[in-house]
Amino acid sequence: MTLQNTAAIDLGTNSCRLLIVDAQGNTLYKNAISTRMGEGMSAHNRFTDEAIKRGVECFCSFKMLMDQYKVDKYRAIATAACRMAENGAYFVDLIKRQANIELEVIDAYEEARLNLLGGMLNVQNETCKYAVVYDLGGGSTEISLATRSLTPEILHTISIPWGARNSSEKFNLVDYDQEKAAKLADEISGYVRKFVKDAKLSDYAGDVCFIATSSTPLRLAHIAEGWTPYKRDRADGMKIAAKEFDKAVSLVQAMSSEERMLHSSIGPSRADIFNSACVIFSQIYRDLGAGELVASLKSAVDGIVMELQNGN
Repeated sequence: MTLQNTAAIDLGTNSCRLLIVDAQGNTLYKNAISTRMGEGMSAHNRFTDEAIKRGVECFCSFKMLMDQYKVDKYRAIATAACRMAENGAYFVDLIKRQANIELEVIDAYEEARLNLLGGMLNVQNETCKYAVVYDLGGGSTEISLATRSLTPEILHTISIPWGARNSSEKFNLVDYDQEKAAKLADEISGYVRKFVKDAKLSDYAGDVCFIATSSTPLRLAHIAEGWTPYKRDRADGMKIAAKEFDKAVSLVQAMSSEERMLHSSIGPSRADIFNSACVIFSQIYRDLGAGELVASLKSAVDGIVMELQNGN
């Protein structure tokens, strides 16, 4: 019997992730490419020609890597940007024709479910029975309450139609502005407070842990601790107090555009969206009442490969 290598691709609004594992689940390759698919999309709700070119180049390079590692099974998903873009179907077809990869546009619920599967891998040693996972993307943010297990049951979930990329453009928050940040925070807070009420989150007080997937908590952890250079795996699974995130957010808000571009934990690919990311990220943990969070690099791609290896 031939042992199979498995791959997962997750195309978001700002970056595209590839994970390749062997039959035992050992990581063979893992990387994220800044495709910025949602850049300039807010004006006409369409992918720009430049974004499409970056996306195609990324998928073609990922296909070469998958062939190099002799991948037998894979699942490639696309999330908020492809759901919203008027030319999203055209892009999916282009990926099939040029990269020979079947790209599946998933709904917000499936996105939340896959991120849950990945994030749960970082809280297996916790004693709480429940977990709240939130994933801050480039074009949307999903928050879910679920049972804490490797096969979690979703009890309540919400998709907020704002992420780091589209909110930065809509609220003009490339550089920090207190008034504009307050408007975005108020917008996000409305969704989160509704989630807290509808999920009856207070009923789970003391028996719930909070997990934040995406790179934002990992980058903020580096900034709070003063770690350089940025290494994605360093803070993966780390439990961090909300006050430490507050400290990091304040440091980011005081940075100039040039300082963000030069900072190893932000860099040129995120300098224009990181202020909005910080506003969304911090408003959510405040409204959730989370005193500490587990920062998780593990997310949808980890959930995908786990399911593929289990025959799902």
